[in-house]
Amino acid sequence: MEIFTLLETIEELLENSKKIPFTNKGIINKDEILDIIKEIRIKLPEELKQAKWVKEERTRILIEAQKEADDIVKEAENRIISMIDEHEITRKAYAQKAEIIETANEMAREISNGTKEHADALLEKIEGTLEETLKTIQNNRKELK
Repeated sequence: MEIFTLLETIEELLENSKKIPFTNKGIINKDEILDIIKEIRIKLPEELKQAKWVKEERTRILIEAQKEADDIVKEAENRIISMIDEHEITRKAYAQKAEIIETANEMAREISNGTKEHADALLEKIEGTLEETLKTIQNNRKELK
């Protein structure tokens, strides 16, 4: 920054000025100091503008970085939620599958038992009919003899 150079020049002029005996005061060239102060005044607004721009740019970059970090965190949270949901859906699907299989097996057992009972009832009825028919045949044979 040129302002610091100009300030150092003023410092050197003051340090190298001729001293007034028995005091801590010095003799300086007033016009030379005033010229340097004018240069500082001219350069100061520009350097302040640059400093302001640097500060604003820094703030903008920090805000942008924070927004990007927030977006990354939000995306990670959404992925975690999605993975949890997928896991929960998968777990529920397996539970539902097991329930459906159990229900199907129960229904198959009931159908099988019902079919056996029905077949047994039919065979019992046929057996009774056959026994009656056999008795009728035996009676008919006795009558024939």
